[in-house]
Amino acid sequence: MSILKVFGGRSNRPLAQKIADSIGVPLGDCEIRSFSDGELWVKYGENIRGCDVYIVQSTNPPAENLMELLIMTDAAKRASARKVTVVIPYFGYARQDRKDQPRVSITAKLIANLLTGAGADRVITMDLHAPQLQGFFDIPVDHLYSSALLVKFFKNKNIPNLAIASPDVGGMKMARAYAKRLEADLVVIDKRRPRQNVAEVMNIIGEVQGKNILIVDDLVDTAGTLVNAVEALRNAGAASVYAACTHAVLSGEAIERINSSRLEMLLVTDTLPLKVESPKIATETVSTIFGEAVRRSFNHESISSLFDVDKS
Repeated sequence: MSILKVFGGRSNRPLAQKIADSIGVPLGDCEIRSFSDGELWVKYGENIRGCDVYIVQSTNPPAENLMELLIMTDAAKRASARKVTVVIPYFGYARQDRKDQPRVSITAKLIANLLTGAGADRVITMDLHAPQLQGFFDIPVDHLYSSALLVKFFKNKNIPNLAIASPDVGGMKMARAYAKRLEADLVVIDKRRPRQNVAEVMNIIGEVQGKNILIVDDLVDTAGTLVNAVEALRNAGAASVYAACTHAVLSGEAIERINSSRLEMLLVTDTLPLKVESPKIATETVSTIFGEAVRRSFNHESISSLFDVDKS
């Protein structure tokens, strides 16, 4: 019988520890060093021959996080692990998922090929920027959702006269799922993006006057889209605006923008470690969701039935 072992890279070691704790196994011993020139070195400090190895590592920038995951995967295969599953709480480079301009890369497909080439047998990830990215992989992908966790948080807050807002048309499916579970109205923000990381709100579709609005999205990066949406909703008569997202990328001046905006609160998960604390940002851990997914995967039990976003 195979043995379950969980290891964590350096991108989010606290989450890896929480996942191991939720399963009831110790976090495995893996030594990771960076040479003076930046080259990475990985060595497993325990025998993993014939084991089912789960490597927890997000692939957010810097690129060393991705390289670390690839090297850990390769080292596990060369150490004769029976099966290597990469647990990627945040799948970086997923936003470049098509050729929307001439002479650009489809990095999401490139990363999928690199992970497969390194020897990964399975991927467990959460809230991909576009669910169809699962099709970029030639190995099984378990796509988890944080919605159940975030919905529970706002159900407990019991916000009256609530409406769910999608920051763009692409997020309609997610917003509809939240609206169904929270028994709330649905609002859509039609935006135009003139260039990367710059968004301009154009129109609000739906009634927001006097309502408390919850904006839902998969990630917040520079917070430009979020803050623009908050201002547009408040100017349209919204009583208050909350936001929830899975991945708190929060690059550049994101924290400053959030702190100075009319946003009541941003709820995020710990798929990425928060770089700076903010009084307007609250965090919920996804460790139990990932822990249950790892346990079910190891025991060959169904995962999709448990984490289907469309089920209430």
